[in-house]
Amino acid sequence: MSIIVNLDVMLAKRKMSSQELAEKVGITQANLSILKTNKAKAIRFSTLNKICEVLDCKPADILDYIR
Repeated sequence: MSIIVNLDVMLAKRKMSSQELAEKVGITQANLSILKTNKAKAIRFSTLNKICEVLDCKPADILDYIR
């Protein structure tokens, strides 16, 4: 079982680059890359909140649970 981050899907839907998202959220591109490649062990709610705000989405739009 694992949590999958579908950030690339939302970036494509919003026609936004990773660099632009990182700048608007206030995180480094390296940290955003860790999230996108599912290598993150955790994410702060404040970061998740800002990502959802910038992408105009809900956490369920970018996070998925796979058994």
